Amino acid sequence: MICALGSAVCFGTASVLQAVAARATAPGSGSGVDTVLLMRVLRQWRYLVGLALDGLGFALELVALRSLPIYAVGAALAASLAVTAVVASRVLRVRLSGVEWAAVGVVCGGLAMLGLSSGAEGDETGSLALRLGTLCVAAGVLGLGALAGQLPGRARAAALGLGAGIGFGVVEVAVRLVDDVSPAALATNPAAYAVLLGGGAAFLLLTSALQRGSVTAATAGMVIGETLGPALVGVVWLGDRTRPGMAPLAVAGFVLAVLGALALARFGEAPAADAGERPTGSSSNAGRA
Repeated sequence: MICALGSAVCFGTASVLQAVAARATAPGSGSGVDTVLLMRVLRQWRYLVGLALDGLGFALELVALRSLPIYAVGAALAASLAVTAVVASRVLRVRLSGVEWAAVGVVCGGLAMLGLSSGAEGDETGSLALRLGTLCVAAGVLGLGALAGQLPGRARAAALGLGAGIGFGVVEVAVRLVDDVSPAALATNPAAYAVLLGGGAAFLLLTSALQRGSVTAATAGMVIGETLGPALVGVVWLGDRTRPGMAPLAVAGFVLAVLGALALARFGEAPAADAGERPTGSSSNAGRA
């Protein structure tokens, strides 16, 4: 659980840096899968530092997924919004309301309940059909992004956020399906390709969602996409369980952590730190969950 929480801290802090860079960058092609925008933000030092933190967070996530059920790791990753909110309040002088501070407390309480009730990861390795399924879903994320780019305003932001969440969820599941990391095994395992495609597609969609549209809608969609589906897959197909007799506590903790994260959805982006950097989207808030 320490690794899962460490991952949330890395992702939550990276959000503040990445969002400032994304919203200070001119729009790219206008598509939901906006590679032009991604190339532009890669020239921003804040975005690069954020990527480094994302890399560290991903490494910690891998460790957590090898020892915890997916539902616990997914809830911890959604809780990175609480980290973003606290970092934004301290570093960027963003004022949190009493309700938002309460939401931070709810997230922490939910994670504590999950920590007490979570069992070990399931021992199922997943079928070939499940491995192929993760790859198909990862490819579908790109298609969803292309379609979302054609939608208006809030609907586009919600669709991009949901697509990004599904992509991150694919990574959570696919990592569990990679049981042999030898070069020959990786080359023949569809889940290994799903990790790369799902993660890359999620970053493309998330970058586009950060740059324009409703922050709250995009982040809410992402939280739902990266928690509910992967948790269900872990329980139904990979054998994830709780400690004996603690299933109700785990369910309550998961629900509280996710609801608390949704209440902090506006911190899917954090405000630009420099007065000279004018956001190009419709909201003054910016970041990554």
